[in-house]
Amino acid sequence: MDQSIINFAVYEDDTEFCGMAEATLPDLSSLTETISGAGIAGNFEIPIIGHFDAMSLTLNFRTHTEESLNLCKPGYHTIQLYEAVQNSNRTAGTLDVKQARHVFKVIPKTYKAGKVAPAESAGASGEYAVHYWATYIDGDKVLEVDPENFICEMDGTDYLADVRSALGK
Repeated sequence: MDQSIINFAVYEDDTEFCGMAEATLPDLSSLTETISGAGIAGNFEIPIIGHFDAMSLTLNFRTHTEESLNLCKPGYHTIQLYEAVQNSNRTAGTLDVKQARHVFKVIPKTYKAGKVAPAESAGASGEYAVHYWATYIDGDKVLEVDPENFICEMDGTDYLADVRSALGK
């Protein structure tokens, strides 16, 4: 049974962002089409296979750091977010630790410098447009979303493989 994130670390390349407050992962929101017409009593939506609205990653920083400001530079940045996740093994009666790792290819959208006040965190944050997202649990890839390369893989199934084939890719 999964219980909690014990702690996490964020890296750009080999640089760890110490003092990181939290990260808000993207939402996967499918593009939809409304279906209506003869023989249908009303309207209904259908999600389009493997197609999602634009995704954003938000990183919140306690203070202003060189690393957080470097993420403002135009261009692609590769961000890796590692989680140590606590799980309860009820059969063995133990608490186990699993690793979750998220890999993002991002471009900066917004940097909020936050505030400056005595004995308080700055509340600085950055929002980044996500162009690639993969998630690994204990080393196994469980999610890969790569809109530019027509990849939508979940738990070993690439839902856009047939679409790539139909498009001659």
